[in-house]
Amino acid sequence: MKQLIKQVHLETGYRYEDGIIIGTTIAPFDILIEDCKFSKIEPTIESTSEMQVIEAHGQLLLPSFREMHIHIDKTYFGGEWKAPTAITKGILTRIEEEQSLLPKQLPYAKERAIKMVEHLIANGHTHIRSHCNVDPQIGTKHIDVTMEVLESFQNKITYDIVAFPQHGLIRSAVEPLMREAMEKGATHVGGVDPAIVDRATHQSLETMIQIAKDYDKHIDIHLHDRDTLGEHEFHVMMDLLEKHNFKNEVTISHAIALSDLQGASLEKLTKRLASFNIDVTTTVPIGQNRSTIPIPYLYENGVHVSVGHDSLTDHWSPFGTGNTIQKLNVLAERFKLIDEYQLSQSLKYATGGITPLNAQGEQVWPKVGHTANALLVDAVSAAHTIARICPITTVISNGAIIYEDNIELKGAYR
Repeated sequence: MKQLIKQVHLETGYRYEDGIIIGTTIAPFDILIEDCKFSKIEPTIESTSEMQVIEAHGQLLLPSFREMHIHIDKTYFGGEWKAPTAITKGILTRIEEEQSLLPKQLPYAKERAIKMVEHLIANGHTHIRSHCNVDPQIGTKHIDVTMEVLESFQNKITYDIVAFPQHGLIRSAVEPLMREAMEKGATHVGGVDPAIVDRATHQSLETMIQIAKDYDKHIDIHLHDRDTLGEHEFHVMMDLLEKHNFKNEVTISHAIALSDLQGASLEKLTKRLASFNIDVTTTVPIGQNRSTIPIPYLYENGVHVSVGHDSLTDHWSPFGTGNTIQKLNVLAERFKLIDEYQLSQSLKYATGGITPLNAQGEQVWPKVGHTANALLVDAVSAAHTIARICPITTVISNGAIIYEDNIELKGAYR
């Protein structure tokens, strides 16, 4: 069935005063969706009996979100409340904990993963990349659960599955299990802190790359190591990518060392990341001893950056929300992105780079022919959405409504 969105507001440009952007102009449109795409965008479109009519009541249309770093396979979400225990040995505390915890959680893994996906959809996500443990205790059972759950949502969302050797690719000797995960359908080969966890930087990174190359898969590696150690891991990985002529997608998750480097070291590493087209995903960490990587600097210098939540609540952290608008709010506050232009352009960190207005203020989304992945938000602009954490009422994925919420619309009065 065709969908007709009536009286929805689209951003059409920026408002200027004395040459300075002071706001965003919006205008009402009707939008027709056919065959999963926007087929007409006009001031008025007459409805017919073959159309499902969606009354937007002046809400704002924004591109939907991409959750680029989450672990749906190991979570307390949907179960009883439980806070994490104290960390005494860094990441190894959690690795040792998982050896007994994950087998105990396995009977509940599917149910909780489903609830996580439903929660992420309600928060505007039409794509989810889930990292999924592959370790000696759990084998590839989490791959099976994650695939079953995400496949059950395949008519609503798209997804990636990262086979993640949380306990170390070399340390826990899981190369055969990682290869099994590739054969089962994982889309990405993962890795974690080759120096600290595996204590074999070259061997760990080269094994990861070789697996990805053998199965024609992508890479998404957790790198938490800080300062010059993390910097060294980045450069070794890029040396090996070049050595193996690896051409598929590569993502570095967390990339914490980027928060420690300055001056020539940061500039050199950033240029090299951009030259390899390596993406970076961040949770925008804040708080004591948790530095934020220089997100705007990276993006301005050619490194694509995306946000992710990592978890909702689990044995690592109790603070996840799944609310990407709130995540963008934190990002904007952290980097003092307070004006209309900076706020509105921050949307790109959640959408795969899509913003309604480009850097020159020209309307570039939505356009006829674009895939209809979109949100109805009770807001007057993307900047307003982020600054005031405005609510989502409708999620549209591939032209179909996959979530609706009936709320009191307040528009600008939020």
